[in-house]
Amino acid sequence: MSKVVLGIETSCDETGVGIVRGSELLANTVASSMAEHARFGGVVPEIAARAHLEAMQPTITAALREAELELTDIDAVAVTAGPGLAGALMVGIGAAKGLASALNVPLYGVNHLVGHVAADALDRDEIELPTVALLVSGGHTSLLHVRDLVRDSELLGETIDDAAGEAFDKVARLMGLGYPGGPAIDEAAVDGDPDAIRFPRGLTLPKDRERHRFDFSFSGLKTSVARWIEREQAAWREIPVADVAASFREAVVDVLLTKALDACAHKETPRLLLGGGVVANARLRSEAQRRCEEAGVELRVPPLQLCTDNGAMIAGLGALAIAAGSQPSPPEFGAVSTLDVRYTVLEH
Repeated sequence: MSKVVLGIETSCDETGVGIVRGSELLANTVASSMAEHARFGGVVPEIAARAHLEAMQPTITAALREAELELTDIDAVAVTAGPGLAGALMVGIGAAKGLASALNVPLYGVNHLVGHVAADALDRDEIELPTVALLVSGGHTSLLHVRDLVRDSELLGETIDDAAGEAFDKVARLMGLGYPGGPAIDEAAVDGDPDAIRFPRGLTLPKDRERHRFDFSFSGLKTSVARWIEREQAAWREIPVADVAASFREAVVDVLLTKALDACAHKETPRLLLGGGVVANARLRSEAQRRCEEAGVELRVPPLQLCTDNGAMIAGLGALAIAAGSQPSPPEFGAVSTLDVRYTVLEH
């Protein structure tokens, strides 16, 4: 019989607790501290860690209630060991260690990025591999090639400066659209022309292919938007907010999908999985569908509640690790804020 696994996710500003039985999703409860960060225009690590401390027990209780289980029904605990904000990760790991010890069940410290891929198993019971995964959030923009979810994941590329979600937040702040930036820019871009302004596509020139073929850079794009707005203001021209938002969004989406589909072709992998909070972006989803169909690539997008940071994906990855025979993590393991994607589980 499949094990019941409770997963804890605290890599950034969301306290997620999920419960699965094998690939069956029993509970997915998330407490977000986003509102507390809004006045700063971005995530403040100390505030995030404190919010995790306050939300942990109520979120675990709510997840057990949703799953209609007692703590004694839990067979194993999984927790995000990294990558993420060190202080936030420590809160989740501390809670997971205490819970696993009290219940006398095994504990698995797992990789946050691979967890996003595991979320797809909770949507359709299995993951067809190999797959290229494009993971896009406020803290990560990464391209993975996953041949075996537990044993063989390769990081093809990642952001070398701002992540895509971070760029959305910063550009939204430049334009006075509020936080978080993704939904604000999505809304502002509805009536805009995505071709009105040709903003740069970072690391896409022929000279970038040798060293940065699958890496991302959005800092230059953010600066380009700022300079464009400054020039218009200096000329006393009204800023066409909708066009700027749509053109900026188009540049981000174009880079993300161009590199992701290039990775699919390079690895001869006819499927692409999207994960991370930026997947909520309407233009990214619609363009991904169109461009994948043109390229003959299968597109997988888990339900939105499983794309954003959540404990269910961590529980799901823990369940897959148990089924694959992974050993529990050593008691002394700690937070690894830059955990390599090759380490799906921190084993003995």
